[in-house]
Amino acid sequence: MADKAPITPQVLRWARLTAKFSIEIAATKVKVAAEKLDEWENGISQPTIVQAQSLAKLYKRPFAILFLPNIPTDFQPLQDYRKNADELSTASIFIIREIQERQAWISEFYQENGEAPLPFVGKFSIRDSSDTVAADILKTLEIRSPYYQTSNPVKEWVDKAEAKGVFISRSSFIHSRMKFDSDEIKGFAIADEYAPFIFVNTEDWKAPQLFTLVHELAHIWIGQSGVSNESDLELKLKHQIHQVEAFCNEVAAAALMQNESMNRLNRNVFKSQVELFTTAKNWGVSSFALLVRALHMNLISTQEYNNSKAQADSAYKQYLVREEAKRESQKKDTDGGPSYYQLQLNKVSPHFTRFVLEAYRSGMIPPTQASSLLNVKTNNFPKLEKYLSTQA
Repeated sequence: MADKAPITPQVLRWARLTAKFSIEIAATKVKVAAEKLDEWENGISQPTIVQAQSLAKLYKRPFAILFLPNIPTDFQPLQDYRKNADELSTASIFIIREIQERQAWISEFYQENGEAPLPFVGKFSIRDSSDTVAADILKTLEIRSPYYQTSNPVKEWVDKAEAKGVFISRSSFIHSRMKFDSDEIKGFAIADEYAPFIFVNTEDWKAPQLFTLVHELAHIWIGQSGVSNESDLELKLKHQIHQVEAFCNEVAAAALMQNESMNRLNRNVFKSQVELFTTAKNWGVSSFALLVRALHMNLISTQEYNNSKAQADSAYKQYLVREEAKRESQKKDTDGGPSYYQLQLNKVSPHFTRFVLEAYRSGMIPPTQASSLLNVKTNNFPKLEKYLSTQA
C-alpha cells in the first residue's frame, strides 16, 4: 500500500482556493474523484504522497507547505488598477505569486548583505509632472528614445533597465496549457527599493509591450506597486481609469514620444498612413499611440485625428494579420519557435538568472534553492548559461 501523506486538510483546501481551482477541476487535473478530494480537504481520509505532490505542483505551492499546522500568511495581493476588471485568473495569480516569491527572496538577500536602496524607486509621485518623471527615467536608464541603437526597442529598454537594478520578467504563459490574457493583465510592478520587479505580458504585440514596460517603470518611479490592464491614451477615457494608471500612461507617452521629437516631425506624417506607420514602428509605438500623442500636443486637430485613426486602425489590423502569418512561418522554420531556455530566461529575468547562477557557483546558495528559483534543473544550468551569454 502506498504511503499516506499526513497533510493538514484546511491547508490543502486553502491551497486550492487561492489557486482559483474548483474542486471538480482540481480533482480532474490530478485524476481522482471530486468526492475523494473533498474527503482529503475535510480530513476524512488522506492522499498518498504522490497524490499530495501532484496537488502541490498543480497549486504552485511547495510540497512542504501542505504539512503546516495552520494556513500560512500568504503574499498580499497587489493593488488592482485594472479598469472594469473581473477576478484574476489562475494563470495571472500564479505569475504574480511566482514573481513575488523571487522578489521577496532577492530583496531580503540584498538587505542582509548591506546593498544600498535604489534612489529612483518612489522618487516622484503623481503630483509631479509626467514630463519630469519621463525625463528622469530616460536619463537614469541612459536611453535616447525614440532614436534606438537597435531594431528591437523592447530589448534595449529591458537591458538598460536591468543594468540599473530593475528585474524584468516577460512571458505569455505559465505553461503551454495556461496562457495569459492580454485583456485581463498587461503587466504589473513591485516597487521595492532594493529589488523592483516588472512583469510584461508578451501575448501583446511589440508596440503594446514597450508601452506596458515603460508604464510599469513609471509605477516604480512613483513607488506604486500594482496590476495593470489599461493603456488607452484617448482623452475621453482618461477619467474612467485610476489616476495612477492615467499618470503612468502619460509618463510612458512622454518617454516614448518626447515633446522635442514630436515637434520636429513633419506634419505630413499624420496625413500619410505609410509615413505614420513607419515613424511609429521606428519609435517602437503603435500608429494609434502616435496619433493620440499628437492630438494631446495640439499638433493635429480632432477632425484630423478622427480621420487618421480610422485608417490607422484598418492598417494596424492588416499588419497584425501579416505578423501572425510571419510568426507561424518562423515557428515552422525553427521547429516550434524560441528555445525553452530562452523563454525561461525571459520569464525569470536575465538579471535575476545571472545573479542566482553567480550565487550558486560561489556556494552562497545550495543547488536545490538555485534550481527552485530558476525553475531549471541544475544539470541544465550550462544550457541556460549559454542563452544568458547571448543577452550580453
